[in-house]
Amino acid sequence: MVVRPAVAGRTVLIAGATSAAGLAVASSLADAGARVVAVGSNLARLQSVLTVAPEAVLYECDLTSFEAVTALAAQVSLSQGPIDGLIHLVGGWRGGGGLAGQTDEDWAFLHAHVVTTLRNTTRAFNADLLASSAGRLAIVSSVSVDRPLAGGANYAAAKSAAETWVRAVGQGFAKAGDTAAAVIFVVRSLGGLETELAIRVTRLWDEAAASVNNSRAVLAPESPET
Repeated sequence: MVVRPAVAGRTVLIAGATSAAGLAVASSLADAGARVVAVGSNLARLQSVLTVAPEAVLYECDLTSFEAVTALAAQVSLSQGPIDGLIHLVGGWRGGGGLAGQTDEDWAFLHAHVVTTLRNTTRAFNADLLASSAGRLAIVSSVSVDRPLAGGANYAAAKSAAETWVRAVGQGFAKAGDTAAAVIFVVRSLGGLETELAIRVTRLWDEAAASVNNSRAVLAPESPET
């Protein structure tokens, strides 16, 4: 007997869906029978999601604007129903040049893309995730949070803030019951780990919320066989 994936039939929103990781996650979720809602800043680029998840629903949105994200949440709820998952893959890297190279411009970019977009999406969709029988939130963070370097201080600080925010969301999930979970995946570099991330995201619904809520899992490339 074929076992139906637990995520099948669930509605999962991917923020930052046009990245390599976003496409991998969209493909994995679609293959598992989930309804994919793909969100990005450019509708033309979002068309690439349809090559891996043909039935995905696409939304263009400026996720740095809370007003725009609340409007998105209302639109998604009206047309797709409440979501069961929020996979936040918005980010980017800026840095280098030691501490003197940590510019205000880079900080503004990282704060907007890493922190502000996360705050906006989690607040706008929090009620959906709490109301779901299996709400899931996941982000990708960096090992630099554990070992920050001067040349990446802006980046590490932004990622640290994002992790703190997700843990706070997870505490709210736990306080409300045992149906929603917030998870942090940690990488040194996401390049080459997109498939592993996609598998781990898709399997989040196979686990009880209480067993994964506020968990922090490091993803690493497989060691070559010797």
